[in-house]
Amino acid sequence: MRVLQSFRTGQGATNPYLVQLGSQLGPETEVLGFTWRRALAVPYDVFHVHWPDSLLHGSSSVRSLVRRMLFRALLLRLWLRRRRTAVVRTLHDAHSQRTGSRIDRALLARLDQRTALWIRLNPATPVPDGAVARTIEHGDYRHWFDAVESGSPVPGRLLYTGLIRPNKGVPGLIQAFTALPVGPDGEAVSLRVVGTPTSTDLGAEVLLAALADARVSVSLGHLSDVELAAEVAQAELVVLPYHDLYGSEASVLALSLARPILVPANPATTALRAEVGRGWVFTYTGALTAGVLDGALAACRDQRPNRAEHPDLSARAWPLIAAKHRAAYAAAMLLVKGPAGPPVPGPEPVEAGGHTYI
Repeated sequence: MRVLQSFRTGQGATNPYLVQLGSQLGPETEVLGFTWRRALAVPYDVFHVHWPDSLLHGSSSVRSLVRRMLFRALLLRLWLRRRRTAVVRTLHDAHSQRTGSRIDRALLARLDQRTALWIRLNPATPVPDGAVARTIEHGDYRHWFDAVESGSPVPGRLLYTGLIRPNKGVPGLIQAFTALPVGPDGEAVSLRVVGTPTSTDLGAEVLLAALADARVSVSLGHLSDVELAAEVAQAELVVLPYHDLYGSEASVLALSLARPILVPANPATTALRAEVGRGWVFTYTGALTAGVLDGALAACRDQRPNRAEHPDLSARAWPLIAAKHRAAYAAAMLLVKGPAGPPVPGPEPVEAGGHTYI
């Protein structure tokens, strides 16, 4: 089976999750990294889409216009080959579907109509009504950072890391932290914010909020693996106050580096807490406040003697995650080709419309 991924392959091409996915799928699956020539001219069985809005945006308005024209051509190709090419879509989050211009949303909606099977990172992630979906957990980063030395946490250090979007609540986190006088044991606390904002206005808002408290430091922009691992290693608690957290890459990253996390309580984070074991995932309800931060830091320290050396991420090992993806691709091909298509390997059920079918 030949699968075109919607990202360029190669160690330095994109984020570690996608690199690991592309490398782990073979040799049973031939993986093609994305180029527009391949997307429009080379035959493939499955088009696996991640963050489809990124295919619409270039570095300038002219490049974005060209990309939208190419995207329309891709939609036409997928329609013409609808009995030979299956579209599989991973829902990393539900936020990007609600953003962008009217034209962008219309183009993405047409891609949704061509999608045969949706992959969600946990059962709580919403999928379109009537869609066929499979749940495949976000793979871990344990082996990715094997060669990177980690340090010891700085007492009282809180950390936010990851893409900074409006829905991720970073300015609110800073405001809540500024009302925190001292740590639960009386020592100094600090907040570190590292990540790339999705707009200059949002970056300026984060920097302005940080000026109110000298204990807050901000580093905007991309980090190398070594720099990222060092930032996470220095954290006593990683805080991810997303307004609609479903399958946070940053939460899996922190847990892979054996750092506990604080996240809003919802079905996805409750399931994650049960999965990884006691003392690794702390949740809160309602608004994020200084009291929530103080209580979470205290609870994190109380649980330290009781938690394992590392969280249980066995369900996120990449050989297992890759096998589930191969099964999903085969299922998608069966859906577009009909009963004469290839058999679906493995006993994993296919979920549709909120119900499970074996």
